[in-house]
Amino acid sequence: MTKTSASIICSDFLDLKKDIELLEKGGIDLIHIDIMDGHFVPRLGIFPEIITSIKSITDVPLDVHLMVERPLDWLPILFKIRPEYISVHTESTKHLDYVIRTIKENKIKAGVVINPATSIRVIDYLVDDLDMVALMAINPGIVGHKLIPLMMEKIKRLAKYREKHKGHFLIEVDGGVTFESGLKMVEAGADILVCGSSTIFHQDKPLDIKIKELKKVLEK
Repeated sequence: MTKTSASIICSDFLDLKKDIELLEKGGIDLIHIDIMDGHFVPRLGIFPEIITSIKSITDVPLDVHLMVERPLDWLPILFKIRPEYISVHTESTKHLDYVIRTIKENKIKAGVVINPATSIRVIDYLVDDLDMVALMAINPGIVGHKLIPLMMEKIKRLAKYREKHKGHFLIEVDGGVTFESGLKMVEAGADILVCGSSTIFHQDKPLDIKIKELKKVLEK
């Protein structure tokens, strides 16, 4: 069954607790946390103190996405918070194997994130260690970008790659998820969809209702 991960950066930060309660009510599977440093991507994301506060009020697993130039610097902070997943960009470090192993040694599921222009072959020597591979369907950290159509084919290629190499990782798609595109992403092989303002937040219905509607669409 497809999992939904709520991009919490899209929430109402003046009423974050209420949004989280609605996410729980709607049956959200994960809460997606974007950490950005203003260097790897041209904006800032969620601060550790906010992540700690989120963790204190919900049992929904946290799905942390590191968009930073020095991912190793962030790991000690995140290890204290204990998210379900920590995913790092393949483009962000020369020592990707070491970063992944460090995460897993601390009993947290490890993932990599692949930008639109980066080949999936970058994970050739990591397949056995990965719990998640997240494909960016937009250019990360740039507000207003729409789905890059060619990323649909990339999802299919990654699903075939996983089968060929007997990988056990889940495929997450981040960016460009709508009710229509989300179903196509699942058909292409996606296991987790990161949902933001185009799907559940800032819509004409409450968060919990939009999540339930999306889940019904994805089950077709």
